[in-house]
Amino acid sequence: MAALSRPMLAWYSIPLIVAFSLVYGATRHELMSEILQQAIRAGVWITGFMFTIFAVLFVVSRLFL
Repeated sequence: MAALSRPMLAWYSIPLIVAFSLVYGATRHELMSEILQQAIRAGVWITGFMFTIFAVLFVVSRLFL
């Protein structure tokens, strides 16, 4: 029951992904439209990578624990 009273820690990744994606896009391009396009691509890539790692760890934890 104590686990339900804590906020989900995964929500903290959203502002980090947005900030990192925007900074990454801004280091590659100068125009705002190109920065936003690059930020969206980077955000999707980071989210997919995090989901893949989560899925692998989830499967491993179910199989071996």
